[in-house]
Amino acid sequence: MNQLQATPLKTLTLSGRRSAGAAARPRRPMVDLRCSAAARSYSITLLPGDGIGPEVVAVAKDALSLVGSKEGFELRFQELLMGGAALDAVGVPLPDETLAAARASDAILLGAIGGYKWDNNEKHLKPETGLLSIRAGLGVFANLRPATVLPQLVDASTLKKEVAEGVDIMVVRELTGGIYFGKPRGFGTNDKGEEIGFNTELYAVSEIDRIARVAFEVARKRGGKLCSVDKANVLEASMLWRKRVTAIASEFPDVELSHMYVDNAAMQLVRNPKQFDTIVTNNIFGDILSDEASMITGSIGMLPSASVGESGPGLFEPIHGSAPDIAGQDKANPLATILSAAMLLKYGLGLESAAKRIEAAVTATLDNGFRTGDIYSPGTTLVGCKRMGEEVLKALESQK
Repeated sequence: MNQLQATPLKTLTLSGRRSAGAAARPRRPMVDLRCSAAARSYSITLLPGDGIGPEVVAVAKDALSLVGSKEGFELRFQELLMGGAALDAVGVPLPDETLAAARASDAILLGAIGGYKWDNNEKHLKPETGLLSIRAGLGVFANLRPATVLPQLVDASTLKKEVAEGVDIMVVRELTGGIYFGKPRGFGTNDKGEEIGFNTELYAVSEIDRIARVAFEVARKRGGKLCSVDKANVLEASMLWRKRVTAIASEFPDVELSHMYVDNAAMQLVRNPKQFDTIVTNNIFGDILSDEASMITGSIGMLPSASVGESGPGLFEPIHGSAPDIAGQDKANPLATILSAAMLLKYGLGLESAAKRIEAAVTATLDNGFRTGDIYSPGTTLVGCKRMGEEVLKALESQK
């Protein structure tokens, strides 16, 4: 698979861990990533969240603990409240102590947030507000979402085999700007007396430039092709986006840059997804396109993500939601969270060999025919969340 390697992305900071008991200090540039693994004790904040989140995080925690014992490093876990669970316990979706602990840790693993129970809450009391707040609080502006069709699951894709086979896309989504954060926003009344709702798609040059550089670095380490997705034929924010991405391209002459309108990109992802290698886009377009790309792989339950910034710890999470309809029924697919844990090791802690162990264990488990309901097909073995986790642990344990 043509995946992003752990070679440092110069614009990011994912290293600078500290050993147990050491005082907090500024993170070192990501360029030092491969050297920083000398510290062998790491603090991991677990945010299980809501719905199936606690189930899948528990499985991923076990995988992290086992791979740490095999590789000779210690992971110190602290579990904190966020989302609906935090709302129920303390009345806010992101408690101050959760954000403070996350900032002080070496990496954060998030399960999922949200659920029907809180859908009618006011905006500031919705679980999703906690997710937006922690992203902003950590300063993680770049979201890396791989969408790779695994050979074992190509038949699970809703697309024809010849269309889905070999797909390997990385979506680089800007995470802390755009219409989700832009102001003014709110409700009002128009000149006809009708109630209106309004939001603002807003990007500054610095926000576009930094995500563009990340995307070019990612593309450089993959297939050398970057497609920037916008709506520059209509939106002024997209016009500036295209102008700045084009300007940054001069810093990366070895990367082939193309542009595509978002509506066309949505169509092309279904028509011919193999034409894409790396995609960079804004917050809302990335939110939509990465979910679309995930379904090419067969299930949203298979895909991890990493959110990183210029300093501080990264946030690692599966891209699926909280799935409250199956929560507590042992039906969830934990593989996306386990693979998010692998991304945490690789990009958050610089422990590439440990990450490869987890990735290999997931591959072995799929090779052995185990499937949760979302990826099940005749001839395979249907298992629940716990059993799938146990099989991954067995595969890890059997490694030399």
